[in-house]
Amino acid sequence: MGALPVRAGHQPTTTASIPHRQVDQQPADAAYLTDLLEAACTWAGIVEADSGISVHGARALLVSDQLLSGPAEAFLVGREFCHGHAQGDYSLHLTLPPALALEAEQAGWVEPHFLALAGQLPRSVVMLYAPRDPDEVTVALALVRGSFDFARGAIVPIPRQESDLA
Repeated sequence: MGALPVRAGHQPTTTASIPHRQVDQQPADAAYLTDLLEAACTWAGIVEADSGISVHGARALLVSDQLLSGPAEAFLVGREFCHGHAQGDYSLHLTLPPALALEAEQAGWVEPHFLALAGQLPRSVVMLYAPRDPDEVTVALALVRGSFDFARGAIVPIPRQESDLA
């Protein structure tokens, strides 16, 4: 098996405008996104807040001041490294180190933000597609962990087997 399992199905349709949204392949409700964000909020050094850059109702993950040591491209705005969308779009935006971003894109879990493709944002900024089941929450949570590690300046290994995703 590769570093990340391949995401089932075809790539979701997304917009190429602000707000950058996932249009299809959404779960029935926000339960999986809520589970993912709540799990991430249990990690030491995570602060939850309203997003400083996304739509109203978006929940952001920020790295605490004490752990803030990642490069500028590890952040969306301020200390925010990840946010879960609202208003019927349950995808996320986050930052990933280059090797992990490429790995996740090749496995079908993320796409570069359209503004990153246009050179207006760092290539580290990606959309993580909405998790559609508990197994996808596990993979998505591993990618959020990679984003958190990037924001706190830690070395971010690429998961090499399913047990590395937990």
